[in-house]
Amino acid sequence: MNKKFIAPSIAILVALIAVWMFTSNKPEYHKIEGNAQGTTYHITYEYQVGADLQPAIDALLQEFDSSLSTYHPTSLISRINRNETVATDSLFEKVFQVALAVNRKSQGAFDITVAPLVNAWGFGPVEGAGADSSTIDSLLQYVGMDKISIEKNRVVKKLPGVQLDVNALAQGYSVDLVSKWLEQKGIANYLVEIGGEVRCKGVSSKGEPWTIGVDVPEEGNMEAGKELQAIVSLGAKSLATSGNYRKFYEKNGVKYVHSINPKTGYPALSRLLSATVLADECIVADAYATAFMVMGLEESMEFLRNNYFLDAYLIYSDEAGNYCVYTSRKMADYLLEE
Repeated sequence: MNKKFIAPSIAILVALIAVWMFTSNKPEYHKIEGNAQGTTYHITYEYQVGADLQPAIDALLQEFDSSLSTYHPTSLISRINRNETVATDSLFEKVFQVALAVNRKSQGAFDITVAPLVNAWGFGPVEGAGADSSTIDSLLQYVGMDKISIEKNRVVKKLPGVQLDVNALAQGYSVDLVSKWLEQKGIANYLVEIGGEVRCKGVSSKGEPWTIGVDVPEEGNMEAGKELQAIVSLGAKSLATSGNYRKFYEKNGVKYVHSINPKTGYPALSRLLSATVLADECIVADAYATAFMVMGLEESMEFLRNNYFLDAYLIYSDEAGNYCVYTSRKMADYLLEE
């Protein structure tokens, strides 16, 4: 063996290993998408080359569904709705506490005990038998956050007919969970979108703040991002939008929207077409976007004037049917164009 070639060979090998380690750990932006909670998700994040986080994210979302999805018959919330004796978990308890806080703050406009009404109107996992006035009157006895509580990790109901529907804030909470999981991985730049609810941090691959479009709230605009009313620069905020222009059905010439007023038992009627809410947590933004659709335009405007922990972009129609916009005190700071 010619020993004079050993040292240079070792040097070359060390150099190759160093190059490989540098390139394998070099961060780049990844985009993944999939299905969860009966909808889709899209996630963009900056992380090391070759790292596939999608299996872990899918597992996290499956765990979420096993707790909070009313469309899964074996989920924790489905078992609670069937009055089975089960222990609550941290996911359920977080959603319950936020729902209780928003219920009180919105003076009952937001209420997760609305499930019997949602089902009766045909917007839940159980097909409604028909929502006539006598049916609605009979179901209202089961609606109200005062009829349910958590005691020693058990749900206690005043009436067995009380059922829960957390879809009005569950997607927002799943966005928060994925976002926090990414941060635990040391990821500083990301955007998480699940079913239209969004949370982001840092910057995009262009080195610019993340931007999100607000759709024009008109029937037929079923493709998100196709027709935009405004563009929002989020920074490190969460965004959620609720509207009645996509989720509705018609029966006998009558249009029924999915925002159910828990006080009356009927779909909310209002000039408010969509509510886009910004908050630190997506679960909070999601809940208040729903609450505003129930509260209506004037009450939502009054709420925003008296509460600065939220910002919102409200689209409504005037008496002539024209689109109009109301923005909260600081919302203009986030808008790029209208």
